[in-house]
Amino acid sequence: MRIRSSFTQSILIFLTLLIASQVYSYYAVFNYALMPSLQQFNKILGHEINLMLDDNLQHDGGLEMDAPLRRRVLEQLGVTIHAEDSPIGKEYKHGVSIDLMSEDMTNELGSPTEVRMMLGSESYILWMKIDDLPGSVLRIPLSELQEGDFSPLFRNSLIVALLIVAGVWLFIRLQNRPLIALEKAAKGVGRGEIPAPLPEKGATEIRAVTRAFNQMSKGIQELEEDRALLMAGISHDLRTPLTRIRLATEMMSPEDSYLAEGIIGDTEECNEIISQFMDYLKPVNPEAFEAIDINEIANDVASSEGSYDIEIETALEPSIKSAHGIPIAVKRSLSNLVVNAIRYGNGWVKISTGMTADNKLVWMCVEDNGPGIEKSQVAKLFEPFTRGDTARGSEGTGLGLAIVKRIISQHSGSVSLTNRNEGGLKAQISFPVHKAKKKA
Repeated sequence: MRIRSSFTQSILIFLTLLIASQVYSYYAVFNYALMPSLQQFNKILGHEINLMLDDNLQHDGGLEMDAPLRRRVLEQLGVTIHAEDSPIGKEYKHGVSIDLMSEDMTNELGSPTEVRMMLGSESYILWMKIDDLPGSVLRIPLSELQEGDFSPLFRNSLIVALLIVAGVWLFIRLQNRPLIALEKAAKGVGRGEIPAPLPEKGATEIRAVTRAFNQMSKGIQELEEDRALLMAGISHDLRTPLTRIRLATEMMSPEDSYLAEGIIGDTEECNEIISQFMDYLKPVNPEAFEAIDINEIANDVASSEGSYDIEIETALEPSIKSAHGIPIAVKRSLSNLVVNAIRYGNGWVKISTGMTADNKLVWMCVEDNGPGIEKSQVAKLFEPFTRGDTARGSEGTGLGLAIVKRIISQHSGSVSLTNRNEGGLKAQISFPVHKAKKKA
C-alpha cells in the first residue's frame, strides 16, 4: 500500500537511513577493526602453538593427555590440552564452528585445523582440533571477551537510535506544523470561508507557499466582495424596472388582461431567478452558527410547502440532537429538496429526520414517488444550471440543488441522492451535531 502522508514518508526514509547507517557501522567495525585484530591474534596463537608442538611432541607421537603443558607463553594464554573423549573435551562438540579462523589457523599451522567457539560460565571458550594432535583438543579461554561486554554496545546503539528517531520525529513535526495549518486553512477556503492570514514560519519553501496562499486568500476575499457588490447592484438595477413593468401591466385595460397575465408571470420568474442567484452566491459566516432544532424546521417546511393536493408525511426522531449551522440556510436547503420532490413527484412527499450511529451527524431525508433518475445523472444534478434529464422534467432555474450542495458544503455536511426501491427519489442531507462551547 502506498504511503501518501509526507510525515510518514519522512519518518520511513530516516529510519531506512538509520538502519543502513547502523549496518554499515557494524560492517566497518567488523572488517576494519575486528578482523585485523582477529587475524593478528590468529598469527600469534598459531606461532605459539607451533612452538608447543615442536617442544612437546614426543618422538613416538605420544603426548601426555589431560595434563596442562605449562610453558611460559601457554600459561599466559591459558591454553590447556584435553583428550577429545574426556568430560571437558566433549564440550568441543557443542561449540559453533568458525570457518574464517579455521582457515587462517590451518594456514598458520600447516595442518588441517577446526576452530569452534562456545560460551562458557565466565567467558567465551575457543576450541581447536588439530590433525597433528590426534585425539586431543586445545581449550583457550577468551577471558577478555565476555557476554556482558556486548550488552553496553547494543544498549547504547539502541539508545542512540531511539534518540535519533525522537529527534527526527520532532524535527519533521515542527517542519510539518505550518503545512497542517495551511491544509486546515485551504479546507476552510474550500467551504467558502476566508481565513485570517497565516504566519509565515518554517523552511524557506514553506514560507514561500504560505505567502502565496495568503495572497491567494486575499485575492479570493476581494473577488467575493466584488461579486457580492456586483450581484447587489444587478439585483437592484434589474428589480427596479421589473417592478415598474409589473405596475404598468396591472394598470392595463381589461381587454389586454391575457397579455398582462403573461407579463406578470415573466416578471415573477425573473425575480425568482435573481433570488436564486443571490442565494447561491451568498457567503456564510461560521461565527454565526448556532444550535438548530431540525424537527422544528422539518415541521415548518412541511406546513408551508404542503397543500390540499400535496400530501407531505413526516417521520421525525423525537430524541435527536441539535444541528450546528445557520437556521435560515438549513431551512432553505430542506425547502429546495421538498420543492424539487413536489415538482417531480406524483403527489406524495415524506420528510424524516434521524441521527447517525456515532451521534456525530443529524440528517433530514426527503422522499417522493416520482420517476426517479438515472445513476449517471445524479452527480450532475448538483451542478449549477442543471435540471436533470427528461425523467425529472425541465422546470425551474437549475440552481435549486446547486444551492443545497453549496449550503451543505458550507456547513461541513453531506448530501446524497438515491432511487427508492418502491420508485421515486430519496434525498438525504446531514449536518454536524452542535457542540456546546466550554465556559472559560
